[in-house]
Amino acid sequence: QVQVVESGGGLVQAGGSLRLSCAASGSSFSINAMGWYRQAPGKQRELVAQITRGGITTYADSLKGRFTISRANAKNTVYLQMNTLKPEDTAVYYCNAKAVLHDGMRDYTTWGQGTQVTVSS
Repeated sequence: QVQVVESGGGLVQAGGSLRLSCAASGSSFSINAMGWYRQAPGKQRELVAQITRGGITTYADSLKGRFTISRANAKNTVYLQMNTLKPEDTAVYYCNAKAVLHDGMRDYTTWGQGTQVTVSS
């Protein structure tokens, strides 16, 4: 199986920056894509950004220009640099990994437990 662990959340003032990290671990797997989703209180979970192994990125339209996703393939790690943060960015941020398990070449999707990002006004 594959597990992901997030880090880097916290409390920041509006206009500040944070960088989230997410590392995938396990045995006999390959990562196809990793990404970040977020869920604010009372709202549905939404895509923030995703990056494929080949480097193709997808962003929520509203976040383009402020958030940047990057990856270190050799480390199965993905980063989310968040700049010019706003109070409405406050949410739990979840890492998502889409992998292939070499045992049987099965698709496998996993989620992290989430990391809280709070932006104060």
